[in-house]
Amino acid sequence: MLDRNIAPVADMAADPDVQLVAFDLEAGRSWPLVDRRFGCVVVTNYLHRPIMRDIVAAVAPDGMLIYETFARGNEAFGRPRNPDFLLHNEELLTLCRPELRVIAFEDLTVTVLAPACIQRIAAIRNMPQIADI
Repeated sequence: MLDRNIAPVADMAADPDVQLVAFDLEAGRSWPLVDRRFGCVVVTNYLHRPIMRDIVAAVAPDGMLIYETFARGNEAFGRPRNPDFLLHNEELLTLCRPELRVIAFEDLTVTVLAPACIQRIAAIRNMPQIADI
């Protein structure tokens, strides 16, 4: 898990299958997971455009990206309101293609818990095919 503040999940550090990485992605430093690939990358309620290509690149062959965050129109419901933190129309689709194959995408207004405009996507990186010779 990568987050600026890992204190809320510090108890997970005891699990040998979990690695906690405390890192501020917006501090202007380079992507901390260069050359690392993951079977599943999950991003929720977060948007920092300078690292979006790095997030896609972190998906391993046959791995999956699950991403959900706020979209334009959310300013009518509350925070975030700043357009820098709201996805443009179909922005997650543009982010994933052509590197990943999109298997589900939604751009909608939800009402459960609290009204919000969101985009969510599930996409996979297919293994490269070896041509028969």
